[in-house]
Amino acid sequence: MIVAEQKPFREIEERLAPFDRVLLLGCKGCVTVCGAGGAKEVGILAAALKLGRAERGGELEVEELTVERQCDPEYLEVVAARAEACGAILSLACGAGVQLAAERTRGIPVLPALNTVFIGVAERAGRYAERCQACGSCKLHRTGGICPVARCSKSMMNGPCGGSSQGKCEVSPEVPCGWQLIIDKLEELGRMDLFDEIAEEPDWSSSRDGGPRKVVRGDLE
Repeated sequence: MIVAEQKPFREIEERLAPFDRVLLLGCKGCVTVCGAGGAKEVGILAAALKLGRAERGGELEVEELTVERQCDPEYLEVVAARAEACGAILSLACGAGVQLAAERTRGIPVLPALNTVFIGVAERAGRYAERCQACGSCKLHRTGGICPVARCSKSMMNGPCGGSSQGKCEVSPEVPCGWQLIIDKLEELGRMDLFDEIAEEPDWSSSRDGGPRKVVRGDLE
């Protein structure tokens, strides 16, 4: 899932300072799962923003709306009508959701309330860890299902480097060496032959093919 976290409250307040009425737009997708942008978070932030404005002698009207997914146009059809009387939309979605909401809404600025951090997993309740950088050239078949791009601090396709010690990365003694994790997994699977294969470093310059990447599924259009 995409993991995000709320921007500092003061930063959000500053962005909304020119507006007296806003639409807080939540998302029931990834940001709900990681506790950053679902209906609950929309309600909490709305109350805090109104209270903060009142403490400074002003008034802020807040419309609340949480859609199924902000990254899917079919769920954004209701947004424009709800936002007509608002000066701005404050989006509690990942960066992709903010951009699609902005594309689908004319004449009203769409402001981000969250910082998109990474694609990751829930290790346990309230703790999330990066697992993928969406490089577009997945090599998990040769690394025991552990991503060297995301898990190795240097994103090395052939490792480990000389900086790891006792299974830990030189970046921090609390960071596991990504390549030690890969080696341990390959040993568990009895596939250390994969470790002996030399992988070519990916051509990051061509992975974007000169612009934003796209996936087109003709069978779904």
